[in-house]
Amino acid sequence: MRTPGTDRRWDQQYYPLRAHSEQDEVMDEFASVLRAWRDRVQPEHVGLPPGTGRRARGLRREELAMLAGVSVDYVVRLEQGRATNPSAQLLGALARALRLTDEERDHLYRVAGVAIPTPASLPRHVGPSVQRIVDRLGDVPVGVFSAAHDLLLWNPLWAALLGDPSLLAGFQHNLVWRVFSEKNTRATHTAVTHITIGEDEFRADLVSDLRSAVGRYPDDAPLRDLVDRLLSESDEFAAHWEQAHVALHRSSRKTVHTPTVGDITVDCDVLSAPGSGDLRIVVYTVAPGSADAAKLDLLRVAGLQDLTHH
Repeated sequence: MRTPGTDRRWDQQYYPLRAHSEQDEVMDEFASVLRAWRDRVQPEHVGLPPGTGRRARGLRREELAMLAGVSVDYVVRLEQGRATNPSAQLLGALARALRLTDEERDHLYRVAGVAIPTPASLPRHVGPSVQRIVDRLGDVPVGVFSAAHDLLLWNPLWAALLGDPSLLAGFQHNLVWRVFSEKNTRATHTAVTHITIGEDEFRADLVSDLRSAVGRYPDDAPLRDLVDRLLSESDEFAAHWEQAHVALHRSSRKTVHTPTVGDITVDCDVLSAPGSGDLRIVVYTVAPGSADAAKLDLLRVAGLQDLTHH
């Protein structure tokens, strides 16, 4: 015997007074596309091991939950149409985890009843082509940032070198915030040539980048909130902001102080991908055959393990 509630036709037969509202239909579409898009993403597409004995056609619910930073129970409720009013932040995380195109992301926002990001808003969606770049570059640390230096995506070696970003929340995902408000000292910059920059220049460039982003996306509320908080909490940031300096990204060399393999000196280059929505792909490299290369190789094997305890 079937249980009421497991099938809509059954519900309508035994509970005819229950109306299927327009909101129900919208959430049905949200649940439908979410399940379909999860089924088409293979674990190896997102850097996860395929495993054995899989019954899911694509990602498991727990894998999607891990990638999006939500609970498995919440994913279940979303796919059953029982969770309403998902936030824009959650939708962005789901879109990145599911490797959605811009058009698919917009549809996800639309059926969730959330305003679609407009050109006036700072782009935070990482499209499939940029995702594939990160997936392929597994032998170097790679991170993807928004124009305001929000860390949106990273590979395992990035996490091993700089710390696991999945443990961060809120403004902690923003590089400018971590540098000026949290005094993040895991990496320091040293000017070694006329091309690369030192710590003071790096900090000035971060502020100028943020000012440029405000100019391009004046209606982006999270960006305004970030600047307001920085101005109120960091005298150093405020001093740089008052100078109204605007500049382009420059290459840099930094020493990362890791707790596992010691200091590693890396060259930092910032790349842009045409059509990627103003995203920055940050790549760290080391000189082949150097002591730093050997340390990076060891870190690649160790991952997020703490070698100091072995």
